[in-house]
Amino acid sequence: MFRNGIIFIFALLLSTTSAFAEEQFNEGIEYFEIKNPVATSHPDKVVVSELFWYGCPHCFRLEPYIQKWKENLTSDIVFEQVPSVLNASWMEHARTFLALEAMGETEKVHTKLFSALHLQNKRLNSVDTLAEFVKDLGVDEAKFREHYHSFPVDSKVRKNKQIERVYGHTGVPAIIVNGKYRTSAPMAGSNARMMEVVDFLVKKELAAKN
Repeated sequence: MFRNGIIFIFALLLSTTSAFAEEQFNEGIEYFEIKNPVATSHPDKVVVSELFWYGCPHCFRLEPYIQKWKENLTSDIVFEQVPSVLNASWMEHARTFLALEAMGETEKVHTKLFSALHLQNKRLNSVDTLAEFVKDLGVDEAKFREHYHSFPVDSKVRKNKQIERVYGHTGVPAIIVNGKYRTSAPMAGSNARMMEVVDFLVKKELAAKN
């Protein structure tokens, strides 16, 4: 009798743990469904897009969660970072990210720029100060300036403005799953829980593709 009781309690614990692991999140509470879904860069995969601004302290605090989450990406999931241009004062940082991306130098600068702004309180808010900063990290300054002012970067800035209007977010960071769903830390309750919502939505989209 005692043994049966232990087995029952163990089974109950397993059931409870499983329920927590498969927590269901609700549209309109932890995430929003975007009325007019945006076509993604990889239609055959699930694309997760982080909207951010280098000067945003919330984006800086989210970065370790993003880096940890990226470690478990599978081949059917694509992660993209999209520099927000919701505010005109964010433009210099958006162009910086896009220029570095075009040069293949994002990894060299990304986390260091966040740290310089939020831990070292450096004022990096103009093309000149940013060009000097990336040069010190080993990035070709002339090429950086060329890309910063280039037509492809202009085009991406315009595209970002358009898709951000469709996404409907009013601040950063925000995460878009497959052009269909938007979530954020205020909606989810914390950065950690936001990443759980992202996983939930990714699984939802993967299941829809199969």
